[in-house]
Amino acid sequence: MKTSYDVLIVGTGIAGLSAALALPKSLSVLIVSKDYAWECNTFYAQGGVAVAKDDNDIPVHINDTLDAGAGHCNLEAVKVLCSEGPLAIQRLINMGFNFDKDEHGNLLYTKEAAHSTNRILHAGGDATGRYIHLFLMQQLPFPILYNTQVTDLLIDEGICYGARVFHNDKIFNLYAKKVIIASGGVGSLYEYHTNARTISADMQGICLSHGIPLADMEMMQFHPTAFVLGNSVRKQLLSESLRGEGAMVVDEDGKRFVFDYDSRGELAPRDVVSRAIFKHKQQTNKEVYLDLSAFSKEHFKQRFPSIYFNMTNIGYNVPEQKIPISPAFHYSMGGIKTDLHGRVHTIKNIYAVGECAHTGVHGANRLASNSLLEGLVFSARVAEEITKSIFEPHVQNLFPETEEVLIRENDKTLKNELRHLMWNYAGIIREKQTLQTAFNRVKEILGLPIGKLLRLRLLVSQEIITSALKRKTSLGAHYIKEEVTL
Repeated sequence: MKTSYDVLIVGTGIAGLSAALALPKSLSVLIVSKDYAWECNTFYAQGGVAVAKDDNDIPVHINDTLDAGAGHCNLEAVKVLCSEGPLAIQRLINMGFNFDKDEHGNLLYTKEAAHSTNRILHAGGDATGRYIHLFLMQQLPFPILYNTQVTDLLIDEGICYGARVFHNDKIFNLYAKKVIIASGGVGSLYEYHTNARTISADMQGICLSHGIPLADMEMMQFHPTAFVLGNSVRKQLLSESLRGEGAMVVDEDGKRFVFDYDSRGELAPRDVVSRAIFKHKQQTNKEVYLDLSAFSKEHFKQRFPSIYFNMTNIGYNVPEQKIPISPAFHYSMGGIKTDLHGRVHTIKNIYAVGECAHTGVHGANRLASNSLLEGLVFSARVAEEITKSIFEPHVQNLFPETEEVLIRENDKTLKNELRHLMWNYAGIIREKQTLQTAFNRVKEILGLPIGKLLRLRLLVSQEIITSALKRKTSLGAHYIKEEVTL
């Protein structure tokens, strides 16, 4: 097969596919997928895409994003997201994508937590990500190499020349003038998460091993409402839109206890609701549920068909029956440090976009449904930047096609220990002492004979823990118990 390209894209979510579609068709482009293309977070995104409804809503969307980000956002990045968002959505619509509309053909907007107005577009009811993903795949003019694990970046003297991959039981190099990392977040580092099974922080770990900086890795968002019973690795997300449209968080006595923590109740930012549920469970030992009684059966089936299908399939009679819920890891605000055009700091010819990237747009807490918009907006900027520079002189640099052992015998056991460690000690509520315990154990495991893929996970886990230890006061999604001094 061909091994040299103009652009190599790692990841087949909204960021990677949108970047590919924004590149000139005359370029030679290869997209690498770790699994099947749909095994990505975009495919499982339920709620929708947040976008300003009109020019007057742009500054309001900016303020809502800044408020959710707890004063930690990059203002310029937020302005880019909110002001270029409507253009990105219009491009998608012009390509032929259909968001849900009312009987008169008007776009339907819903509301989610921490938004001051209805501005969430959705498709297929609660299947927005899946619909967008399928649509982008159908438009794609470039090939995808499936079941391909990126094991390293080919970097020499501050320049990236491509990536090393494992495919069909072979290790080989893929060379490219430009590399776009669009590999998603870090979900599989945690015991309970809503992410696709492929999301395991490999690319962030590879970046760390090359000295490429990550930023804000202590800022991990936990979704308040997930169904975590059952054995599946990915937990069933129960969309924010449910609460936006009337679902209530109650304990087994029917008490809407979230109002004890915040006057906005269920519509408070995700970190507030997650901590409220986590603390209430700890303090009362009571089960917590999502009460869907505000919905009629017919409306629920029509508005939330995926959730209806999944939960009835498990055996729940929704919306009549309450669903037991727990927070679960959902989204990483931290990531590979980039500028507002996706350029990775310190290394030439690498770009990062989407959840794996850090522009500072989400600050300390991502505003609901801003992530799909981020993928659309910043991928267009990355593509524009690459198109401007792709024809500059490029020197090929050849690298050996060898790789250390990727997986060793005891890796699975250690990987599960790591997930448990991260959930309990670097999760929703953190303490200095337990963070230090987690750090020490991660360091111990790094000293064992382990495979490279586990080592990459450990490097990113270590970065999350270290960042959490450095931030000594709570901010947004980072909540640390302050030490009591006697």
